[in-house]
Amino acid sequence: MDATDWTARYRELFARGVARYRPGGGPEDVLAGDETAFLRSIGGTAREFFDQVEDCARDGEPDAATALRLTAARRDYFLKEDGGQWRAPLASSSLPPKKAELESIPWLPRIIEKARRKLQGTMDDDLMYGCGGDRAFSRRHHVHLADFLQIVREHWDDESAILGALLCKTAGERPAAD
Repeated sequence: MDATDWTARYRELFARGVARYRPGGGPEDVLAGDETAFLRSIGGTAREFFDQVEDCARDGEPDAATALRLTAARRDYFLKEDGGQWRAPLASSSLPPKKAELESIPWLPRIIEKARRKLQGTMDDDLMYGCGGDRAFSRRHHVHLADFLQIVREHWDDESAILGALLCKTAGERPAAD
């Protein structure tokens, strides 16, 4: 399946998911037939998809374009780095706490780890990359959630480089080349 095929199918699926969403429902209410298998083929999960659909239906975000960009980042990592192989989920209890800070920036340690887990597909069902807290962080620092995934992917274990790239985005600058 080429990029055009999967993105068109994802957009259609997201629109159908939002139309099918009903408060109090679950993934089984927004997905039908082979749709879960399609999501798995691109590195997505039914729960993650449902969480995005639910937040879009309730809050208007993430919108379909953002959900697609986040899914595209995960798909690329899934296919290129993991060879289409799934990893086991990690417990949400091992995440940095919500109040944790890095260089006086609240939420940063948590969203860095969530970005890593999003890319690796190791989020458990209790977590969502792009939740309300992540979206508030994104707005506060003027960085799109998909762009933050790319920053984390580029600088994986170098939190000072992640911080530097984030601060450049926040200031509207481009990070210096390595």
